[in-house]
Amino acid sequence: MIIHLDNILTTEALMVINQQLEVAQFIDGKKTAGWHAVTVKNNQQLSSQSSQAETLKKMIYKALENNSVFQMATLPRKIHSLLLSRYEQGMGYGSHVDNALMGTSSIFRSDISFTIFLNSPSEYEGGELVLEEINGERSFKLEAGSLILYPSYTLHRVETVASGIRKVAVGWIQSLVRDAQKREILFELDTVRRSIFNKEGKTTEFDLLSKCHANLLRQFAEN
Repeated sequence: MIIHLDNILTTEALMVINQQLEVAQFIDGKKTAGWHAVTVKNNQQLSSQSSQAETLKKMIYKALENNSVFQMATLPRKIHSLLLSRYEQGMGYGSHVDNALMGTSSIFRSDISFTIFLNSPSEYEGGELVLEEINGERSFKLEAGSLILYPSYTLHRVETVASGIRKVAVGWIQSLVRDAQKREILFELDTVRRSIFNKEGKTTEFDLLSKCHANLLRQFAEN
């Protein structure tokens, strides 16, 4: 399930983030790549030692926690490994798959990957996120503040930036429901029951859908 969400970050939050990134310390992105991805990764990442890192990550985590559709779609047990990245002219990230397990002192599974676009697509040429699916490729270059969610098992790449600077936040989710198809069933049920509630209130139909959703979640969820 691939989902595009607009306005994950407010205009004010984007302004703060971009102002802080202008003066922050960046390091070679290869330092956080797996042994095979390091051969195709060419970008810069906000240093974890940077004074801005913790504050900016907290802002983004908070925005994700407060977005109901994001929560419905991902059912997060843990949102983790957040990175703020920039791609200058000539930089890109070749075809790769994200590591299944991430972390050092604590290890988390990557079920879902996400990219939040931090600056306007008019500010750079190239830099599209390309998801490589069996039936073809899908390309994304979204407005600032928008997010794309996709399964972490997906091969994907970032096209070379021809001009300007591409700024994004990327991260991963260990979901309470590991299986992508099961998450999609729960998301669609939840979407329908909330729509019924918004239109008609707490009806018998809403109660039955809520029962189905809760019982399926009970079956699908992992500790």
